[in-house]
Amino acid sequence: MVRDPLRARLALAAACAAFSAVSTPAFSQSPPQPRETELPSIDITVTANRSPTEIQRTGSAITVVPREQLQSSNPGSLVDVLRTVPGLDVTETGGPGASTSVRLRGANSGQTLVLIDGIRVGDPSSTSGEFDISSLSPALIDRIEVLRGPQSALYGSDAMGGVINIITKRGLGPTGAFAQVEGGSYGTGAVSGGVHGSQGPWSYAASGSFARSDGFSRYGYRISRFDPAVTAGYDADGYNRFSGYGRVGYDPGTGFRFEAGVMASTTRSEYDAASGRYPDTPNVSFRRFYQLYGRGSWDTLDGALTHAITTFFARSERIFREVRYGSNQTPAQTTATLSEYYGQRVGAEYQGDLRLGLAGRVTFGARLERETAETFSERSLPTPIARASTLEAGQNTRALFALWQLPIGERLDLSIGGRIDDVVGVARFATWRGTLAYRITETGTKLRASAGTGGKAPTLFQLYAPIYGNPSLSPETSIGFDAGIDQSFLGGRGTLSVTAFSNRFSNLIEFNSATSSYFNVARAETRGVEMAASVVFWPDFVRMRAGWTYLEARDLGTGLTLARRPRNVGTLGFVVTPTPAWSIEPSMTFVSQRYSGSGESLRLNPYMRFDLRTSYQIDRTWTAFARVENLTNVRYEEVFNYGTAGRSFYAGLRANW
Repeated sequence: MVRDPLRARLALAAACAAFSAVSTPAFSQSPPQPRETELPSIDITVTANRSPTEIQRTGSAITVVPREQLQSSNPGSLVDVLRTVPGLDVTETGGPGASTSVRLRGANSGQTLVLIDGIRVGDPSSTSGEFDISSLSPALIDRIEVLRGPQSALYGSDAMGGVINIITKRGLGPTGAFAQVEGGSYGTGAVSGGVHGSQGPWSYAASGSFARSDGFSRYGYRISRFDPAVTAGYDADGYNRFSGYGRVGYDPGTGFRFEAGVMASTTRSEYDAASGRYPDTPNVSFRRFYQLYGRGSWDTLDGALTHAITTFFARSERIFREVRYGSNQTPAQTTATLSEYYGQRVGAEYQGDLRLGLAGRVTFGARLERETAETFSERSLPTPIARASTLEAGQNTRALFALWQLPIGERLDLSIGGRIDDVVGVARFATWRGTLAYRITETGTKLRASAGTGGKAPTLFQLYAPIYGNPSLSPETSIGFDAGIDQSFLGGRGTLSVTAFSNRFSNLIEFNSATSSYFNVARAETRGVEMAASVVFWPDFVRMRAGWTYLEARDLGTGLTLARRPRNVGTLGFVVTPTPAWSIEPSMTFVSQRYSGSGESLRLNPYMRFDLRTSYQIDRTWTAFARVENLTNVRYEEVFNYGTAGRSFYAGLRANW
């Protein structure tokens, strides 16, 4: 028997590193970071009820991803960390830097609302209005809150599957700074840095990052059914991305507060046409995103009533230089086009919070927003066609909303809310939502349930695109229910959360190829179970976290499985800390069979991927870290014919002052 505790820890750690290749970036532990901006507690959510609320008092299913988890993930992407959230599915079209879509509980990507600091950021010029999360760097982010289930009663259009609220870093306490550099496989490199702090009534935070990779061919890379002699000749498709943000706040302690923020990101990414006789093509996309907001709030009635007014501006730009070949690669058989998409959103929102003591809290507000879309097309081969406008459209949305949170005694919390969205000249729809949370403190149990409706207004492209548009479209609608239990055990060292859910979607907008236009024709249903568990096996030494999602997602018209919805997704991970300064994090991700195409076409095989991460705090300032992704070099696809990375190695340094 080994009697030296430190020696025992080192032995067990070595065994884990050598034989265990399972963990999840979702449960990483970072060493202490002096002077770092403080996080809101992971026991508090600002998204579930549009105001700070203890998670124990909300009946919604919500996951908070803290900064420590973001730091341990791939610094060039949010993809890996989001994969660990129950009920959330992420799809990359050919590896890092490619367009990325997210879905909650089987809803379409355009039916999952993405917010940045509470501001809607979907692209009005895209077909379904979704936001591409690949444009964001984890270095800019403080935490992410993922709220599952229909949330249109609080957030309006698009929140049918749920809400992902990405919250940037803010200044608090003495001035501090951080910097990080990393490099690794596929010519990958990333660097980021920033400052944060406060001085008197002022607080400030700013950060910037650069990431790049030579990448691999997005089409065909490491796909077994393709001839290796052919795919080896395909060109690598890389990317580079610049991102930055700044945030300033003012709070003199008089009941008046103000904050403003700005964010910008630009990505250059190569991609393939992935079709025809020559699928590997020299295509390039340029994606830019800008956001600016200002928010002022003030207290009245001795602090019982708080008012807040937010003004916002967001703009998305997408430019595609695309080449496609015919029977050969001569200029006469080559089509070269330039497509441009510009979407813009500007508006203002008022929110009031009235505290009623034993009668709870009432949150109410109004919103006015204008979104516009412009698209252009130009062709240089085989016959030049001058740049011309293909779409120029806009629409205004007016909304009213209210939510009543009512505590009953010390154990029960209820909420009921509703909203009316009026898309001027297009449609008006109403949504509602109710939740229940009941706590049994003696056993560490929380019972919860929620029910609500969702809505999504037609996008500008679906309404007004030449040839394809249909101005008579109605909003998509849904109704959803869930019920779950959160249970602690082992004296609080373990937690288990289980949620069953069901959603029914109606009036879905689909493209009718026979008429070449969009119609409200489809119906779908999703249902399943989400589970998350964490256990501290050995305090300050071994911890585990696991997640699993079971999903049935069907087209009610055909009875067939919806595209890109795996029935089972699971994650399992450990964090082993042989010493307070050293952590080892093995992880595993499992994804079952799914279909890349509609009508259960283009079947994708199941896969299991293993990763391993480690970090070591050299001193109070410096931390070294490394990771191996896809440790067993498994071959798999997320989208039919699009490649994914093989075994990859990365290492870097992080500093905090």
